[in-house]
Amino acid sequence: MSMFKNPNELSINATIKMLVYGQPGIGKTTIALSSPNPVLFDFDGGVSRINKAHQCPTLQVESWEQVLDALTELEQANDFKTIVVDTAGKMLDFMSDYIMRNDPKMKMRDGSLALKGYGQRKVMFANLLKRVSMMGKHIVFVAHEKEDKDGETRIVRPDMSGSSLGDLLKELDLVGYMQAYGKDRTICWSPQERFYAKNTCNLPAWEKVPVIIDEQGGISGENDFLTKTFEGYAAYLKQQSQLGDDYTALVSQIGDDVAGVKDAATANAFIKKMGEYTHIWDSLARARRLFAARVEELGLKYNKAKKLYEDAA
Repeated sequence: MSMFKNPNELSINATIKMLVYGQPGIGKTTIALSSPNPVLFDFDGGVSRINKAHQCPTLQVESWEQVLDALTELEQANDFKTIVVDTAGKMLDFMSDYIMRNDPKMKMRDGSLALKGYGQRKVMFANLLKRVSMMGKHIVFVAHEKEDKDGETRIVRPDMSGSSLGDLLKELDLVGYMQAYGKDRTICWSPQERFYAKNTCNLPAWEKVPVIIDEQGGISGENDFLTKTFEGYAAYLKQQSQLGDDYTALVSQIGDDVAGVKDAATANAFIKKMGEYTHIWDSLARARRLFAARVEELGLKYNKAKKLYEDAA
């Protein structure tokens, strides 16, 4: 039996790794906590700024050792579906502190992380993502925005140090940039010239963030924005999986029908049938290639005037 699986046999991973970033106070953490059954790793002490109605079980991080113990606890817990990291930049600081405390050679005289330490932190970061993935949980990173300039153009990026931003972005399924337009808040999933975003989940280019706290501070809606987003992505994957099954069956049927072409009459009948299939993806192109090869093999000639195939003389 082959170790390789056909596309319709591949397992589906519906867990999402994402980052949401933007200016302070725009509601990034609240959006992150709208994910399914979240638990919060509060690295920067910001949980007190979140409306009590939207808070969730929280680890107020004091050391990276504490984070490792908490991850071990989560590996045994099925109650939580999402790990929220607030903020990603502060999380890197805790990683750096852990590395320097355990190996003083990794610490520069000015108290910063040595070059080799960045390599070790990269490995720690990759291991974190792998560990969460093996738990079968979503992970949502929160980050502040950082402004750079390319000539006169203002460029906005997530605020993360070193090469960690690039390492993270490669692993993520979604990156959303939050910004305000008047009283409305929006989240953009599609990359633009002046800011980075990422969308592998078939989401709209941008979405309006629903208002869930009114001007008087009252709760006016449920905090479920990302829960609905993740559910929509899971439904999309399920639909694509079903299409994969249908595609495999259709291609098999086309192959059988092409094999049934024996002469001009059956070739002309297949042309009509080819337009009656409910085609999926490239099935029409595949049908045409198989049919062209079959009529060439049989030596059939196409009469352009009659628009029909004729048997070879």
